[in-house]
Amino acid sequence: MVHLPTIVSDLALILITAGAVTILFKWLKQPVVLGYIVAGFLISPHFLLLPSVADPTNISSWAEIGVIFLLFALGLEFSFKKLINVGGTAAIATLINMGSMIAIGYIVGQLLGWTHMECLFLGNMLSMSSTTIIIKAFNDMGLQKHKFAEVVFGMLIIEDLAAILMMVLLSTLAVSQNFEGTMLVESGLKLLFFIVIWFVIGIYLIPTALRKLQRFLNDETLLIISVGMCLGMVLFADAVGFSAALGAFIMGSILAETIESKRIEHLVGPLKNLFGAVFFVSVGMMINPDVILQYAGPILLLTGVVLVGRTLFATLGVIASGQGLKVATQAGFSLAQIGEFSFIIATLGMQLGVIGEFLYPIIVAVSVITTFTTPYCIKASGPIAEMIERRIPKKWNKLITGYASPDKKDASIDSGWRKHLRSVAISVSIYFALALAIALLSRKYLAPFINENISGLLGSVLTAFITVLVMSPFLSAIIRGRRHNHEEERKLWQDNNLNKVALIALSLIRWSICILLVTIVLGPLFPSATGLIIGLSIIVALIAALVQGFREPTKRLEKRFLHNFNEKERLAAKQRPVTQQVHDTLLKKNIHISEFDVPPHSRVVGMSVKELDLRKKVGTNIICIIRGQSKINIPGPKQRIYPYDKIYVAGTDEQLQALLSMIEESHDEHQTQRESKQYEIKLSHYTVGKDSPLAGKSIKESRIQDRTGCIITGIERKGKMISNFSADFVLKNDDILWLAGGSDGLAAFAENIVKDAVCNATTDTQKA
Repeated sequence: MVHLPTIVSDLALILITAGAVTILFKWLKQPVVLGYIVAGFLISPHFLLLPSVADPTNISSWAEIGVIFLLFALGLEFSFKKLINVGGTAAIATLINMGSMIAIGYIVGQLLGWTHMECLFLGNMLSMSSTTIIIKAFNDMGLQKHKFAEVVFGMLIIEDLAAILMMVLLSTLAVSQNFEGTMLVESGLKLLFFIVIWFVIGIYLIPTALRKLQRFLNDETLLIISVGMCLGMVLFADAVGFSAALGAFIMGSILAETIESKRIEHLVGPLKNLFGAVFFVSVGMMINPDVILQYAGPILLLTGVVLVGRTLFATLGVIASGQGLKVATQAGFSLAQIGEFSFIIATLGMQLGVIGEFLYPIIVAVSVITTFTTPYCIKASGPIAEMIERRIPKKWNKLITGYASPDKKDASIDSGWRKHLRSVAISVSIYFALALAIALLSRKYLAPFINENISGLLGSVLTAFITVLVMSPFLSAIIRGRRHNHEEERKLWQDNNLNKVALIALSLIRWSICILLVTIVLGPLFPSATGLIIGLSIIVALIAALVQGFREPTKRLEKRFLHNFNEKERLAAKQRPVTQQVHDTLLKKNIHISEFDVPPHSRVVGMSVKELDLRKKVGTNIICIIRGQSKINIPGPKQRIYPYDKIYVAGTDEQLQALLSMIEESHDEHQTQRESKQYEIKLSHYTVGKDSPLAGKSIKESRIQDRTGCIITGIERKGKMISNFSADFVLKNDDILWLAGGSDGLAAFAENIVKDAVCNATTDTQKA
């Protein structure tokens, strides 16, 4: 008999144990992530009452795949536009919170006598909240639509992005084992360079390809292509020296900008859940009770640091960003835990061999404790905020209300210079990265190929000519800028003489960048001709600026890139119930327009707008329903709600939260069983007798379907079954009708037929 590989038996043990434990945790209303960790501990070598995993090495490989899919799914939920929309509030608050916790974590690690790398990893682990735990807590407590929840979600977006950068920098530090500033700057610039290249090329190519192949993309094919692109980017990121997690996140964020993003997210969800479960189970397998008992002191100390430090600094950060005291306090208490990213960073440290094995179970223990306390912290935040407000002097009233009022927030603070500089910086950065990528590719692939076939000066000249020719459109774009920049420059130029000096300086910077790029190409090819290289670089820059033909390729590139980048928003704008201006006006009055997806199990499914009576129940009305590609504005009272409808409602936080609770409420089991019985289809037959009211009538005249809800599926006449008949088919004596319908419909048919037959018999008797 052939034995099963250990990976199959181990996977079976993991999933069976994880399934049983998570059901228990759901019954206890605890986060599923904790259930996975407990399941991992139960099948680890440290727990002897259950079988243990036979080959932990295989599980480590599966867990690494889990990290890849977790980061890929996170990228699909991420959006660079979403990052811009969360604004300065989330950025300022997150910077203060994370920076403070990294510093405190490092100091605490030093006090405990740990190494510099362990202290640095500890600080980063303590700076990361748990997105999974917070979302779960908000869903369970019905807080998703509150204002502080929006602030928290914005901070989590910034934290997730910062975590990716942390992992790259920590990997670099771990390999070099030093803290040189130059090395960190070099690593940061390298990371920025590759992110720009990946993102620009990805947005330029991938949405276009998906759009052209859309008719071939069923769910199976789209899943295979998406996972293939994810793993392809993982391989590429690893080849250039970055982590697999970064590659997965970048590909997810690129696909997040396509119109297929929601569909891909839905398809990848089961993979993320499966491999993510294996990852968290592997986390639990590393919990050693002996280590936890040995380091009980540091665990309690770090738990206190997380609960107090994260709450305090997150609250101060939100206040510093301009929000009121209550919103800041509720946001701060919501972030008082560490979670999945802390595990990922700890795993990275152990794989690199720069942190001790004791640190992993310590972090897991702190995470478990703070996760259990999260719901209680959130519940306590409101009363604590009210208590603080009562004790604050009146002269500090601005602290309570916050200084970032909607009016100030909407005021146009962007000067002409700020808009111009931002536009120039973005375009120059992108074109510089693309031109530099061409130079590096030429140095690595083109130059060696040409030198093998054409050696000497001629080969170098040919390499330089081809490389500079390919770079020229991007050099032209750097110098000339985009068309709308010209209008901004003209306005600034006419404003005052100081602007003229600044614009000339900005133009010189652009020229210098182009000359630098050409020098990077020519320098290695002609190392002894420094003066000639500088002169040639200036000439090349002049040619790129003057030749109009070099600008056309970048115009086409920009047009396709912007079309792909904004395509999802254009489609969303067509379905948006109100304009952005109206949305902003309502927001000033503390009225939000939110969308709700109607799940198929919702109790509102099948109800009409009149039956819902939202004005009476929650104080608001439905302003729009999106159903597939159709849009129903201001639905009438008879309009019904269907599964998967997207409804838009305007209201306050409390009204929207009440509506969300109503939508998420399911039909009760008795109602479902009753409806199931009511709509069960049965088959019956009826013989048309001499006194039957159906005799001599056509099917249309009998109105059987209208009166009873039943339909005739077949007619048996003289032993022959007739299945193909029209509405004008006339029924005769002794015909056998085969009827299909529900129990109520068949009963109604029998009742109506008998009633009509009795009435007809009575009428005939009276006539006689």
